[in-house]
Amino acid sequence: MKIIIAGDGKIGATLTRQLSQEGYDITLIDSNNKVLEASEERYDIMSVQGNCASMDVLEQAGVREAELLIAVAGDDEVNLLCCMTAHGINSKIHTIARIRNPEYTKQIYEMREIFALSLSINPEKQTAVEIDRLLKYPGFLKRDTFVKGRVEIVELQVVEGMKICDMALSEISNIAKCKILVCAVLRNGKVVTPGGNFILEAGDRIFVTATAKNLTILLKNLGIITHKIKKVMICGGGRVSFYLAEQLINSGITVKIIENDYDRCILLSKLLPDANIIFGDATNEFLLDSEGISECDALVTTTGVDEMNMIISLYGKSCGVLKVITKLGRLENNNIINNLSLGSTISPKQLCCNTIVRYVRALKNQEGGAVSVHSIADGQAEAIEFIVDDNTINCDRPLREIHVKKNILIVCITHGFKTEIPNGDSVFRKGDIVVVVTNGEKIIYQLNDIFE
Repeated sequence: MKIIIAGDGKIGATLTRQLSQEGYDITLIDSNNKVLEASEERYDIMSVQGNCASMDVLEQAGVREAELLIAVAGDDEVNLLCCMTAHGINSKIHTIARIRNPEYTKQIYEMREIFALSLSINPEKQTAVEIDRLLKYPGFLKRDTFVKGRVEIVELQVVEGMKICDMALSEISNIAKCKILVCAVLRNGKVVTPGGNFILEAGDRIFVTATAKNLTILLKNLGIITHKIKKVMICGGGRVSFYLAEQLINSGITVKIIENDYDRCILLSKLLPDANIIFGDATNEFLLDSEGISECDALVTTTGVDEMNMIISLYGKSCGVLKVITKLGRLENNNIINNLSLGSTISPKQLCCNTIVRYVRALKNQEGGAVSVHSIADGQAEAIEFIVDDNTINCDRPLREIHVKKNILIVCITHGFKTEIPNGDSVFRKGDIVVVVTNGEKIIYQLNDIFE
């Protein structure tokens, strides 16, 4: 499949790396020649220098033969014009645009056919939705949803003194008292696909599959605090903070935003009249203390500087804030990040790229393609959702009789409205939804790809 990526910023570079590694024919457009040269040296791609919204530049990039255009340049207007121009040249091309300005939300939806958009992505809004979900279950570091919200893969940190610390996985069900499956463990920066005899240790990050209704039971029986979040302090007043505050206020949660740009504070006070907007430096210890950081149920750091977010989050942890969420633009230094008390970490770039990769894979295999793809365990594993169709092999066979490739695990099967964590007697049939977890060594495009 030929794909054009317009814009070689953080998201463009991440997509270029992932999609080129998966064997797609990538052409990259950017106005910065040095950036393009660096990408060409690193990956097996073609590049075109110029304005991605220009008809001539798109022609040079091969838009007439391309099946997909991903517009992730710095400006929303450029991305929109790029998609419209590409569709005007090639009416069969699929287009994805990153649109970040909240003022465009309504018209993007109502005028999507005029803009010729197959999909629009707003990383900041996605991030806000994800943070909101984490705040609803503060005991989890991360949550990924499948089967329209009925099944989740959640991340937990094993700490000294926790009931499951130094326990074999086969014994956890006695503590959890509900049906769960530990599908992956991250230990010392390396992902492990564990067996029943695997012993959990302090410091392990475990990824647990459970139905949505069992999440509260799981947290309660593990002895993890599940108090309801009532007061949230947000450090940074950018787009993520705006979207998040809007959702939290609608849920009846008290919100305080600290922002160091006076004009931005004035704007936020108009847009969010029910929020408490504080003008000041969120790295100032005296300001944080005077604004009651230790009395907050949750702290969310969303400034544009990773190092600043990390410092504030570390201070919040030291003040006893029970739920801390840290926004990070870069996740390359995972070993360093994992050894810091940053609470839950979230990356707008990663969320955006996961959505686009899911669309690309589904486009490549429109019959039997992935319904959703989630990156877990610091990107070392993937959880993928499929619908069983006429072409799926091994239907109606017990799982114990099916040979699945190494490092791939079937973690959930949904039959209609009934969802089960599978065992050896479980079977899947046409129309069922199957969720699998793989360590990512091989790309899984269709459900049949998991079988030996």
